[in-house]
Amino acid sequence: MPGSGTCWTGAWSASSTVCDRAGPSAADADRALQAALGHRFAEPALLREALTHASTEPADGRDYERLEFLGDRVLGLVIAARLMRGLPAARAGELAVALNALVRRETVAEVARELGLGAHLRLGPSEATTDGRAKPAILADAMEAVLGALYLDGGMAAAAACIERAWSGRLAAAAGAAKDAKTRLQERLQGAGDALPSYVVVGQEGPAHRPHFRVRVEAAGKQAEGEGSSRRAAEQAAAAALLARLAAGDA
Repeated sequence: MPGSGTCWTGAWSASSTVCDRAGPSAADADRALQAALGHRFAEPALLREALTHASTEPADGRDYERLEFLGDRVLGLVIAARLMRGLPAARAGELAVALNALVRRETVAEVARELGLGAHLRLGPSEATTDGRAKPAILADAMEAVLGALYLDGGMAAAAACIERAWSGRLAAAAGAAKDAKTRLQERLQGAGDALPSYVVVGQEGPAHRPHFRVRVEAAGKQAEGEGSSRRAAEQAAAAALLARLAAGDA
């Protein structure tokens, strides 16, 4: 193994088990990444740990998995709070749909790509030689680990600032989509020449003063379900879920 603090992705050495990126270029890359994250680390070791994949088999056992565990929770909390503030009229089911779309692995990996995170990852040979820096699972996990590192180094304020900035466009889009998903779904279907969607209540629970509905929507050969405290809210949640499925099919 190369010496501590010098094992970085960059110039690959066949005699090393980790990419070695020591020297001024490594320092420049670190500064560039911290600038992209909007935070200068007081403990740079946290950022290094967040970028270290288990395939490097670090002697101290410090790969990004523990920080990923923390960052996943930080991301969910910050996004949930942002949605609560941005969508004061949205029902719980609608908020859940928007949250799931914003924190799913594919979305987190996209954000990691936009930040150029892949170039900074520390990978072992098994991943470095199989395009590990481009794998969605690794990018998403590392992104969450970085958020965990931000939380430990700068508190919730540092982590939230990064999330709000990196997810800003997606948060704005989610707010617009959640306002009237049924209308957006209908417009999309009409534009494609498809039949209008059909909504069916497939479940209703709870007392009369506090009911809980589950609705299924079908259109364009696909279906999705949504839940809410009213039939309308459940229909909106179902429409948002189907829109997400249709969008995924277009990607």
